[in-house]
Amino acid sequence: MTDLADINEIIQLLPHRYPFLLLDRVIEFEPSKKIVGIKNVTYNEPFFTGHFPQKPIMPGVLIIEAMAQAGGVLAFKTFPDKKGSVFFTGIDNARFRKPVIPGDQLKLVVNVIKHRREIWLFDGSAFVDNELVAEAKIMAMLKQG
Repeated sequence: MTDLADINEIIQLLPHRYPFLLLDRVIEFEPSKKIVGIKNVTYNEPFFTGHFPQKPIMPGVLIIEAMAQAGGVLAFKTFPDKKGSVFFTGIDNARFRKPVIPGDQLKLVVNVIKHRREIWLFDGSAFVDNELVAEAKIMAMLKQG
């Protein structure tokens, strides 16, 4: 395993910004293989005002987005000479097992299934307190520039 990433490095690698930056830090990284990231979920997240005011739950699609952002960091840290954006090209087998609520800390585990040129296929899982809350296969494309 090699170096990790704090929020300052993440914002250098990804084009996302508040309120759509959904990765706070990287705690594990293996080039071309695996990344483990953290998203601290707070009541201040803008999506909680509408999802849902009386019972705030993090939207599942944003959990998948957080996994994809971790995958983007993995790809850009693996190939540091490349800069740009990461775009979804497919999401398969998405499953949501438990609600994510304010105060939870999402642990995002993303493994590379394969990659060829700018296309990456990831296996993503999200955990809260070591309990699986969401999972998906994510296909993404790196676009330079």
